[in-house]
Amino acid sequence: MNADACNADLHCHSTFSDGLLTPAELVRRAHANGVDLLALTDHDEVGGLAEARAVADELGLKFINGVEISVSWGDDTTLHIIALNIDPGHPDLLAGLAQVRSGRDARAMQMSEELDKVGIHGAHQGALRYVGNPALVSRSHFARYIVEMGHAKDVKTVFEHWLAKGKPGYVAHSWATLAQALGWIRAAGGVAVLAHPGRYRLSNKELRRLLTEFRALGGEGIEVLSGSHSDEDTREFARYAREFGFLASRASDFHGPGESRIDLGKLPQLPDDLTPVWRKLL
Repeated sequence: MNADACNADLHCHSTFSDGLLTPAELVRRAHANGVDLLALTDHDEVGGLAEARAVADELGLKFINGVEISVSWGDDTTLHIIALNIDPGHPDLLAGLAQVRSGRDARAMQMSEELDKVGIHGAHQGALRYVGNPALVSRSHFARYIVEMGHAKDVKTVFEHWLAKGKPGYVAHSWATLAQALGWIRAAGGVAVLAHPGRYRLSNKELRRLLTEFRALGGEGIEVLSGSHSDEDTREFARYAREFGFLASRASDFHGPGESRIDLGKLPQLPDDLTPVWRKLL
C-alpha cells in the first residue's frame, strides 16, 4: 500500500458508544466505500474492537485499534483525544477508561432534570433506548430522543439549541486530564491525536497554549481533515501541523448514515506537504 495515497479513516463510532452501526456493519460500510485503513474509536470504550478487527481481517481491510478519550482542559473545555494503535488490553488504559466512564450516568440524570425544566420530559429513559451500554450514555443519545419526540428536525439542531455549552441541557463534567489521557495512551503503546480541533471554542492564544501543552505531553498528531471541519478549518490546522511538527490525520468522525456530514472514507486527501499519521501506523 502506498502510505501517502492511502484512503485512511481514523475516527468513527459504533454502537459500543454513540454510533448507529455495529462494529461489523461499520467495517463492511468502510470496505464498500473503498477505505484502505480504518480505526474504530469509540468514546472511552474498546469493547467493539475485537468484532471490528475480525470482520476487517475477513475483508482484507487494514484495521487499527483505537479509542477516543474524553478530557477536561482549562476552564470547562471538553477535548477529545484519539488514541491509535493501542494495546486494548493494557491495564493502565483499561483502568483509565473505566474511570472516565464512571461519571456518565450521574451527568445523564442531571441533563434530564435540566431538559425537564424546558419542557423535554423523560429524556433519561428516552436516551437509554438508544444506548447499547448504559454506562456510555451520551449527549448524542439524548439528541436522538429529542428528535424522536419532534422537538427538533435533526441531531445537529438539538446540539445547537439544547446540548452545547451554555444551552439548557448542557451539564459540565470532569473527565480525564490531558496528562492522564496521554499517559494512558503512551503506556498502551499508542499514538495520540487531537480530534477535530476546529470544534473547540478557543481563542488563538488558548489554542496555541493547548497545542503547545499537547505536544509537550507527547501528543503526536492532529486531525487536519475532519467531518467537523470547514475548508477554512482544514487550511488553519494544516498550518498548525506544519508549525508544530504534528502528524496529520484524516478522520470522518462517522456516527451513522443520515446523521454524519461525511461518510466513511469520503474526505479529500491531505495536503501533499504534510506527514500523514498513518506513516507511523503501517
